Amino acid sequence: MTRWLGVALLPRTDHLRAAVRLQRDLGGDVPLRPPLDPDGNLPRVTLFQGPFSESLAPKEALGLIGAAAVEIGLRGEAALAGTGVAYQPTGWLFLTLERPRPLVELQAATLAVLERHLDRESFDGDKDVSRFTAAERASWRRYGYRYTGDACAPHITLGRAEEETARELVRTAPDRVTVAKEWVFDRLSFYVMGEHGAHAQTLLEAPLGHP
Repeated sequence: MTRWLGVALLPRTDHLRAAVRLQRDLGGDVPLRPPLDPDGNLPRVTLFQGPFSESLAPKEALGLIGAAAVEIGLRGEAALAGTGVAYQPTGWLFLTLERPRPLVELQAATLAVLERHLDRESFDGDKDVSRFTAAERASWRRYGYRYTGDACAPHITLGRAEEETARELVRTAPDRVTVAKEWVFDRLSFYVMGEHGAHAQTLLEAPLGHP
């Protein structure tokens, strides 16, 4: 049976709640979907998500990814600079973050652990990728996920809206919301994907840098 799962970095509790507030303030009267919730759909930076076969053992995999974080030097907390609110086709609003080399290396290590367990037959071969970049299309073809390798784009998803509404919310964001300059992450999570790939349920969680 195919399982739709992901691995992510979770924000420190205060920054997690700040991301929830940011989504609310950014949307205003527009209900961005899915709604972030500190006790439900958690804000996160996804390292990878997709369909997996039953051969995947999440506890073992998270242990290997945690060990890789230690080797890379990600211990305790990882601070990422916020670079603003951005529009992403189609209809997505992202809190964009910097892309330091250790984070790119952690994603590569995550892929090394997970790739052999991917259920490639469950990739969406009909997905419209016409608005993807060349790097995103290459990532999609290989992994069934848009943001790996050269297309790695650290972000916290702030939700989705109708296309023109999303563009307008991003255009007016600088006048309506203040984005923190730094976001701190202190945990790794293995999660069940929900609406629009949301962090719907935590399967396992581990402090960053403690395999």
